Amino acid sequence: MTIDIAGLDPGRIVFETSPLAELGLALHALSEPGHHPGLHGWATATTTALVPDLADRLHEAEFLWRNTFSDIFMAFAGVRGGNGRTGADLAEDLDILDRLDDERFVAAALEFTCAGLYGAGAPSPLVDAGMRARALDMAAARGPQQAEFAKQLLTDPASVRRWIRRLFEDCDQAFFADTWQRVRVQLAADARHKTDVLRRKGLGEAMGAVSTAVSLDAAGDRIRIDKLTEGSTDAAAPAVGAGLTLIPTSFGWPHLTVLHAPGWRPVIHYPVHRPELPSPASVELLQLRMEALAHPMRMRLCRNIARSPYTTGELADTHGITSPEVSRHLTVLKRAGLITTRRRGRYVLHQLDVTVVARLGSDFLEGILR
Repeated sequence: MTIDIAGLDPGRIVFETSPLAELGLALHALSEPGHHPGLHGWATATTTALVPDLADRLHEAEFLWRNTFSDIFMAFAGVRGGNGRTGADLAEDLDILDRLDDERFVAAALEFTCAGLYGAGAPSPLVDAGMRARALDMAAARGPQQAEFAKQLLTDPASVRRWIRRLFEDCDQAFFADTWQRVRVQLAADARHKTDVLRRKGLGEAMGAVSTAVSLDAAGDRIRIDKLTEGSTDAAAPAVGAGLTLIPTSFGWPHLTVLHAPGWRPVIHYPVHRPELPSPASVELLQLRMEALAHPMRMRLCRNIARSPYTTGELADTHGITSPEVSRHLTVLKRAGLITTRRRGRYVLHQLDVTVVARLGSDFLEGILR
């Protein structure tokens, strides 16, 4: 995924916090606790304390944050004629959400029905009959609640908007106000620190500080985000307060979200760094490792070198193949970072890096969730 920043005034790249965006990921963590093992305690305590009415309404609307993270949580990036700035508190963020026009609000709320067209600039289902039919059909495939929601949203967007605002305000009263009070200091500190890095060391260093999955290309005019999702946007194009906003989150890991809807200000929503969290493996490296282990002979070689170091000759003799064949397989494993080698006299010993292999499942899960 790429964000074109050629010609963009560096002063328009900003780090900010957003209570509404954080609420969105907090709700996601409640719906998908398996994605966030470090938040199990918080999720369990919060879910247990919810009153039945609020729990039912959250279940009714969870498609806004469970399968896809709706752009309504970052409405500041889509208000036509806006300045692209976030609110100081949840009430201000919700006021900004109220300023999002109906076409963009409906398209963002129904994002789960047209995820494949997200970056194509598809017309709003409010004004396009084909998109309306598609949205209703896709919503029906998700279930009766989603179908009813989509129908009501397309028929009377104002009433649904009021319902959603009230839902978020009730979440704030029930649990989020206390949660935000606890995490906002850390998030504000992270945003200040990244801003300082940006000013003192430049954009490349700042992007590296955000995540090892975010980088600035050699020409300095494009930001690359290492995700399985493909997409691109232009931060310098005329849009909502043209520029780029980066927002830290305490609830996001392992997700690294990029808002790249046409006409919206690009946003990178990144998890704050914590020492106990591993750095994300690149998608390319993950694919390389999985392909390296998929070959039957390399799997058999791994069985040996997982137990103790072996020489090339020993492996060739054990498996009845030539030493050059073993060397070719070991080269693939070494290129993928799966084995280590050390010399003992005139012999070279090869051993599987079991720590790296043990992380492969976690790396895969984090890679597809990123």
